[in-house]
Amino acid sequence: MSLQAYQRTAARAEDPRQTEYRLFGQVTRALLEAEAADTSNFQVRIHALDWNRRMWSVFGMDCASPTNGLPEALRAQIISLSIWVSKHTSLVMRNKEDIAPLIEVNRIIMQGLMPQVQAGAAVNPADATFANRVRGSLG
Repeated sequence: MSLQAYQRTAARAEDPRQTEYRLFGQVTRALLEAEAADTSNFQVRIHALDWNRRMWSVFGMDCASPTNGLPEALRAQIISLSIWVSKHTSLVMRNKEDIAPLIEVNRIIMQGLMPQVQAGAAVNPADATFANRVRGSLG
């Protein structure tokens, strides 16, 4: 099966939330690998960090579009997270911060993208505390 045929099949089988969840999973896995890699392995770290920043940048730009159908408050929060991710990523690239907060933010978003039945069972109270700290640091 060609790559294009696979992509067409996947597009028909997934709704947008599932696609976003899968993308977050792939990017977060790359961040986890970068976190576990030796700090001298710049290629792995920079690739994962850049991929994450680009993903968040796309979500931020999409939420800035007046044609985006999400509620305005949610769009503003996603834009704020996108800005925070960009700033934090720059600090991580300069070895002034850790990758872990980026991973945690992605995990929290993934929990929100899960179907509600699964999401309630998967929420860790520590994640909610972290989410509140992130929201607080965004202003």
